[in-house]
Amino acid sequence: MHLSFNEVKSAFLLIFILLFTNCTGSDQAGIGETSPQDQSETLFNAELAKELGADNYGMKQYVMAFLKAGPNRELSEAEAMEIQRAHLDNIRRMGENGDLILAGPFMDRGEVRGIYIFNVTSIEEARALTETDPAIEAGSLEMELHPWYGSAALMKVNEIHATISKENP
Repeated sequence: MHLSFNEVKSAFLLIFILLFTNCTGSDQAGIGETSPQDQSETLFNAELAKELGADNYGMKQYVMAFLKAGPNRELSEAEAMEIQRAHLDNIRRMGENGDLILAGPFMDRGEVRGIYIFNVTSIEEARALTETDPAIEAGSLEMELHPWYGSAALMKVNEIHATISKENP
């Protein structure tokens, strides 16, 4: 199954809306039940919210990148492997620096190859980071950048991932 880029963007928007709606809950509590507002006030951790840069909704601004197939896809196997290794090393470096929160490939081998979520608030900052990617430099990938509003809890993804992965590519 091959999805167009617009279908992928629509799917991300739908997922975000569903997650956001799920997180906000309903303001109507039944008799004897705790309202979602009461629950969030009991669970709220001001120190963690501040550490993660969360706003009052537990959200923050990021920049999302869609990695798309670039114009230079005709590489030898050795060149492609060398660029891929450098691409993965660059992802690791950006993650260790705290600039990159999330990265991953799409598995359908379509035009949209993967995503990044950058821990920056401007397209310009994200563009400067993407220019350090050897796959971008080689023209095998292109980036489409969009400001994105998501859960500040994403800031903990890499920390949690390190505790559950046996191997790191």
